[in-house]
Amino acid sequence: MLYSGMKVAIFFGSTSDTAVMKKAADVLRDFGVDFSAYAISAHRAGELLAETIRLVEKEGAEVIIAGAGLAAHLPGVIASMTVLPVIGVPLDGGKVGGLDSLLSIVQMPKQIPVATVGLDNAANAGYLACQILAIKYPALKEKLVSFRARLKQEIAAGGGMGVAL
Repeated sequence: MLYSGMKVAIFFGSTSDTAVMKKAADVLRDFGVDFSAYAISAHRAGELLAETIRLVEKEGAEVIIAGAGLAAHLPGVIASMTVLPVIGVPLDGGKVGGLDSLLSIVQMPKQIPVATVGLDNAANAGYLACQILAIKYPALKEKLVSFRARLKQEIAAGGGMGVAL
């Protein structure tokens, strides 16, 4: 079941980030959540980014996922342009193993927050977006509850409980 209308907008600063950010799209697809994706640099195309934020808001986006590496300004810049929840995905792309992007995204100034998931963990951004949307969409909440129950069953069936060492 696809929830009608766009619900999540995925942004990333460069097409080189596509493989990582696709993980968020895969989770959203698995849960039937509609999304759109945009590769727009906050530094190189700020006006285009602002126009696109206004467009996705007009089209009904309810959550934004934004992945960025290096200085990682994209999630914070987007958060400054909207009151929609923004989930930041720090991307590993620099010489310090992604620490620069992680710290940049997680250390947003107060009053303009960005939720932050782990380094290159766009899948978790997708799951978090689903959880946020589940507040409003009972059918999506039911899918998440079922998903979590399956996870528990898989762990129990795989011997995750009572492991002998």
